[in-house]
Amino acid sequence: MATENLTRDEAAERARLIADVETSVALDLTTGAETFEVSCELIFGCTEPGVASFLDATCVTVHEVVLNGTTLALDDVVSDTRITLPGLAAENTVTVRATMPYKHEGKGLHRFVDPADQRVYLHSQCEPFDAHLIYPCFDQPDLKTTFALTVEAPQEWVCVSNEVCLERPQDGAAGTWRFETTPRISPYITALVAGSYAEFRFDEEELPQGFYVRRSLAASLEPDLPELLEVTRNGLAWMAEAFGAPYPFSKYDQLFVPEFSAGAMENPGCITFSETFVFRSKVTDARNERRAEVVLHEMAHMWFGDLVTMQWWDDLWLNESFATFMALLAQVEATRWPDAWVTFNDAEKAWALHQDQLPTTHPIAADMHDILSVHQNFDGITYAKGASVLRQLVAWVGQDAFLDGCKTYFAEHAWGNATLSDFLGSLEEASGRELKSWSQEWLETTGVNTIEPAITLAEDGTYAEVAVLQRATDEHPTLRRHRLAVGVYDRTDAGLVQRESAELDVSGPRTVVDALAGVRAGDVLIANDGDLTFCKLRLDDASTEVLRTELHTFVDALPRTIVWSAAWDMVRDGQMPTSVYLDLLTNNVTFESEVGVLERLLGRARAAVQRYGDQSKVRERMSALADAAHGRVITAEPGSDVQLAWVRHWASCATTSEQTKNVRSLLDGKLKIDGVTVDTDLRWHLVVGLAAAGAADEALIEAEYQRDRTDLGERQAATARAARPTVEAKLAAWERLTQDASLSHTVGRQLWSGMFQLTHGHVLAGFDRRYLDELDRVWAERSIDWALEWSEGCFPHPLASQQLHDDVDAVLARTDLPGPLRRVLLEQQDTLARTLRARAADVAG
Repeated sequence: MATENLTRDEAAERARLIADVETSVALDLTTGAETFEVSCELIFGCTEPGVASFLDATCVTVHEVVLNGTTLALDDVVSDTRITLPGLAAENTVTVRATMPYKHEGKGLHRFVDPADQRVYLHSQCEPFDAHLIYPCFDQPDLKTTFALTVEAPQEWVCVSNEVCLERPQDGAAGTWRFETTPRISPYITALVAGSYAEFRFDEEELPQGFYVRRSLAASLEPDLPELLEVTRNGLAWMAEAFGAPYPFSKYDQLFVPEFSAGAMENPGCITFSETFVFRSKVTDARNERRAEVVLHEMAHMWFGDLVTMQWWDDLWLNESFATFMALLAQVEATRWPDAWVTFNDAEKAWALHQDQLPTTHPIAADMHDILSVHQNFDGITYAKGASVLRQLVAWVGQDAFLDGCKTYFAEHAWGNATLSDFLGSLEEASGRELKSWSQEWLETTGVNTIEPAITLAEDGTYAEVAVLQRATDEHPTLRRHRLAVGVYDRTDAGLVQRESAELDVSGPRTVVDALAGVRAGDVLIANDGDLTFCKLRLDDASTEVLRTELHTFVDALPRTIVWSAAWDMVRDGQMPTSVYLDLLTNNVTFESEVGVLERLLGRARAAVQRYGDQSKVRERMSALADAAHGRVITAEPGSDVQLAWVRHWASCATTSEQTKNVRSLLDGKLKIDGVTVDTDLRWHLVVGLAAAGAADEALIEAEYQRDRTDLGERQAATARAARPTVEAKLAAWERLTQDASLSHTVGRQLWSGMFQLTHGHVLAGFDRRYLDELDRVWAERSIDWALEWSEGCFPHPLASQQLHDDVDAVLARTDLPGPLRRVLLEQQDTLARTLRARAADVAG
């Protein structure tokens, strides 16, 4: 298999030589199910006439290469992934005709056939280095190009690209689609979506907008279009004002595409989304909130990433972190989700804390020396820690100064490429704060600091002194400067209410909070109130004792969530036994009203029991969780999001025969619960839960699939089959995961999520060895994206033991191990070690 790679040095040299690129691409999508034809013309300048350079191109067959009127000998210039361009002139024209492959792993031009009606759907995915799987190009972010696209498409198809369509066949006939030439954009954001898509147009006077989805899901998307349109309109208006620049492209189309390998992609004017954001059944509002955040994340990229683009992938973190931060700020200020920072703390920030404590953590500003290293860094550091640190940067310089700096940055670098230094320079100019040393502390170091209060009380009940203590680990010893707030909360008739909040700069191991000296002591003190900085938080003993039974009484959701997150950190660190965490949950979680927080807490309850708890008590504790959930289903407001969250938790925890019998009765319609509608997605959730508990046979799963004969139903059936606790079920799933090279990422994820249930160690015996033995073949034969996800998703955590830890050590001792695989194994081994430590702590506790 050809290795798709480009080094930073190669890209820098090519960018030094090549300039003023114009790209014209003609695609013929009528030639069959395996390949398509491309004719591509690039016009460009060369700063050193006479030198050679190259195009990136991975083709089935190259038919012709013509450079400046001369037809080149293919054997001399074509390799697996490149086309050499010898003897360049000052001004050049190269034309390439080739046959290109459709892809099935979510990159290049991905082809999908809908089993519901046999209609075909294509979508492109070119980030970070996959545009050359569709057409020959200079595939790097700092060689921006105009992009003119023409497509020959079959009957009934719709084609969408970055720019407006100038020519299209009439009345759904086969024929030519021609698009306006784009401004200069990077190849990784050029785009094409084509197929039998249903289209919903909102061609408003100022900006044409559209939504697209495959026809079999159109009825599911249509009811949500008013909210999606409102989020889009409000977001575009808010960002145009915040950035001091109007939306920079000519249209705004959003497309939900099948088997998308990521969450979404910021192609200008042609934004693609996973179909997980098309809801076939009732969902809690947390899913709507998450979808809105993703819409706004991609929207922020229209300015930061598309209008102004990173020079190289070293600044991937800034590209993604900025989009995440601005999406959340837009949610708070311009949508119906003003508590978006609560969700951020409980979801993205938890992801960041997890990633930053792995042995493979890296600086936010990572050294991306080649494309292969980029693939490894679409992670919690790049997205979530980066966004957390940007929030700290905003606290450090002030929000108004931050947005003023953004306006300057966009004005100075529009349609070009820029670096982190350029961005920080704009913020320094706007704020007057020196940021080079801040950048060194936060962006060029690794690890997370722990923040906790040290409290001394005076005899009159006031604070004699409150200090903020900061710790670092031996492995990552940096102590940073933090802008944070210390909050004082009192018990009131309404609940725990903030009375004081002192904002200050913290540095070094100990910082006194002068503003709280002499202030009446509160019942609870939080040393990162408002969640302004990125840290692990610890509470003082007195606050902890109050919160053990009164955590749920915080009037505001954010401090409540901050404490929940701190407790979860302690479980993962082996500092809070699962038994104590479950007591905290029992005392407080039934009162949780933020449904997104509730759903994550319920998921953590299961993880605490299954992964981090005493394994001799798993069945007993899961049964207790199921009984508590069932009780809450009955008492929750009928039809509420909270009730739905508890129903899903109940099905996931059902363990005893009586519990699974009741879940089965709900599925069969024999058990009626006021407010609970057992729709398609809930039915599958119940089936998968029953399958994992050993209470669903093949007949039940097949019957459910017959009710939902779609690819979505087929994937859910695959999960349910893989989730059954039998050796035969596990072997069947393993066979597909290791032998079927046509599996998409989407199907693969469904299979390993079902197969590797944490409670199924008794039927997975031997799969630890199978996994380790299969690694070399997967990495030799599959793409790096597939190999990375497979290696993580199939790691045999249900067989957690010191022996598995030692066996992974033996693999890591090899000198021929691919670097990305070494990283995956180190991360999974760290999770394994945490699991064993936390289980020991729970047994001891």
